Amino acid sequence: MVILNQVRKGVLPSLQCGYGARAGFSHQTPVRLAPNGPFLHVSDEIKAAVHSKKPVVALETTIYTHGFPYPENTALASHLESIVRLNGGVPATIGVLNGVARVGLSPEEIIELASSAGKPDTRKVSRRDLGYICGLGFMQRKLNGGTTVAGTMILAHLAGIKVFATGGLGGVHRGAESSMDISADLTELGRTPVAVISSGCKSFLDIPRTLEYLETQGVGVGTFADGREGKVEFPAFWTRESGIPSPTIIEDEQSAAAMIAAQESLSLSSGLVFANPVPSQHSIPKTQMDAILAQAILDAEKSGCTGSNNTPFILARIRDLTGGQSVRANRALIDANVVRGTKVAVELSRLEKDIERADGTRSIFGSCSVPGVRHMVGNRPTNAQGALTGAVKDTEPQADIFVAGSLAVDLSCSFIPDKQDSATSPQPQTSNPARISQEIGGVGQNIATAIHYVRSSVQFCSVIGDDNAGQIAKEELRAKGLSVSALIQKPSARTAQYVAVNDAYNNLVLAMADMTIMEGYKPEIEKVWGPQLARCKPKWLVLDANWDPHSLRQWIKIGKDMGIKTAFEPVSVAKAKRLFASRSHDSTWLGVLPDHAVSLATPNNLELASMHAAAREAELFEREDWWQLVDAMGLPSSGSREKLISITNNDLVDKGIPQQSIQLLPFIPTILTKLGAKGVLMTQMLRPGDDRLSSPAHARYVLSHADPSHPSIGGIYMRLFPPAEKVQAAEVTSVNGAGDTFLGIIIAGLARDRPKTLIDLIQIAQKGSVMSLKSKEAVSPKIRELRGQL
Repeated sequence: MVILNQVRKGVLPSLQCGYGARAGFSHQTPVRLAPNGPFLHVSDEIKAAVHSKKPVVALETTIYTHGFPYPENTALASHLESIVRLNGGVPATIGVLNGVARVGLSPEEIIELASSAGKPDTRKVSRRDLGYICGLGFMQRKLNGGTTVAGTMILAHLAGIKVFATGGLGGVHRGAESSMDISADLTELGRTPVAVISSGCKSFLDIPRTLEYLETQGVGVGTFADGREGKVEFPAFWTRESGIPSPTIIEDEQSAAAMIAAQESLSLSSGLVFANPVPSQHSIPKTQMDAILAQAILDAEKSGCTGSNNTPFILARIRDLTGGQSVRANRALIDANVVRGTKVAVELSRLEKDIERADGTRSIFGSCSVPGVRHMVGNRPTNAQGALTGAVKDTEPQADIFVAGSLAVDLSCSFIPDKQDSATSPQPQTSNPARISQEIGGVGQNIATAIHYVRSSVQFCSVIGDDNAGQIAKEELRAKGLSVSALIQKPSARTAQYVAVNDAYNNLVLAMADMTIMEGYKPEIEKVWGPQLARCKPKWLVLDANWDPHSLRQWIKIGKDMGIKTAFEPVSVAKAKRLFASRSHDSTWLGVLPDHAVSLATPNNLELASMHAAAREAELFEREDWWQLVDAMGLPSSGSREKLISITNNDLVDKGIPQQSIQLLPFIPTILTKLGAKGVLMTQMLRPGDDRLSSPAHARYVLSHADPSHPSIGGIYMRLFPPAEKVQAAEVTSVNGAGDTFLGIIIAGLARDRPKTLIDLIQIAQKGSVMSLKSKEAVSPKIRELRGQL
């Protein structure tokens, strides 16, 4: 009666989740994702990923609640989610926590669920159990449960997820003709359209009858060839061979994705089984496994283990009889299946987007209905192997800003402290619980995204690998509305990757970057990007220091020759040095004002020190033209310490930050040093006639006045801007793109037809940085709110 009243009052959503009785793949009925409510919760990340057709991979949780002990199960969960993200996917760990079915468990929720492993009230949740455990949860009896293959399939489908990676399937037990012991996984595959990647069913099951049962249920079954030619057998979990031919053979992940697309297009409501054999180096020989199985089954019969006790007993005996080899094989095949499943999801995402663009309409594989069913390939051309070809042509726009820099897959790992532990930083040389997120990043890409968000025309130039990550990155840029016409895809190369390890307050502890793909592009800059830069006719060229020194120099020279202002983002302490040539190289190409090559730089205080040290090492401060300009600045011979302290503070002057920026001004006449919570230090060489030189409002910030007769220098302006907002540690979500957001907004403002003053732009850009600090994305979409202020 209570539930009935809740429904009448509108507290509960309709129990129909929008799929219809047979999962709603008919094109006549709109396909909707199940709404969140008291029985089901889909995380925001998963909802957004499904909506935008990102490659989402479902992961089960019985392996954590009934397979591995705590905390080993937590480490495994984090490991498997990391595998998905590293291969370009979005993990959706599925389970029941406190009586609510959840799709996309957070790291904290995974820890809570995993810590309940072994407790009497922690259940295995299949189809029959979902109503029971979620219903009791609504009545305030909050139980936890790990979802089986069947339970995971149901919840994945309700969330719009089409690919599920797991270890092994249930199957038909030996003697099922009398016991009727048939796993619910098989019947679920006959009624729920989710593709399951596994290593077949366990060897002690009746594999021939399992395949026969799946055929009766209308389930497509195939085995990945995995490099094999000719006959391919259906795997038997711990061993690659079962002696039983696979019903079909799948050559690669593209083929598997096409099968999923075809199933959905044809409104088939059954699932698919893609068998992925255990890696050969971990496979137990079939003859050895057959003997072990026979012994384990015999021991089970002698001990009287039947029903639900049968499988755990046999698994334990197999572990003992193989000396732990079966456990090692189990771990290896789980990893391999998650990798394979993610690659299938990536190919499916790519195929769906290709079909959508080819048809010129919303895809049938989405969250909206389309009148009329389209064929899977339509009129798209195919190559000799039948693969889709004919990529979308991106026009090359005329842009106010041209950004040349890195495009990377960013992994952010934020430490989650144990509730009973006071540690706030991850411990070295061991596994740590973390919230791991993945997005397309890279300094250049972040800057271009920020510029695009505040509605300035921008062309982004970078390099990607001929891999899944590169393809996903390209699609992400298109989805944002950025042109990819200036991207070069490098064969047999890995797309750049960046991994950040943060403490519990999201402060960076350690970062690792693989940017080798950004090296050695001098010919391409001259022959490919140079002409594109000329056609774009931008006002600003923005460069990040991920380019190797020779490529960076070439970019700067081309920009200077074309009369384009150049902004430089130093990226890191090590890479900040790349702007300045070493002693063994000619450094005269870096001219001083007014013949300077770089107009603006945005280092942090450590990068500024690195740039200064590199310039000193290259003997740039010994050049005659540098000395002439420094002498003309009008700085007192007695020193400027007291004046610098009055403009900034004792701490900055003691660290030499204002002094270093002044010495670099002849080469870079505007330096904005990012000081984190202390704000931004602006150091700028003023031209003769600048209004600030005579303005009472700016007098305290004018460090010096140059000789009035000097044609290029009017004086030095220095100003310390306090932070736009004091951000509490708990409010910080991501530190990866705050600095990139700052530079993007600055350049977007400077490129306007009637730009605001740099002073105004710094304060607006600081607001944008705060928005990105508080955002899950490296560059917060909320900075769009700043458009009107520019």
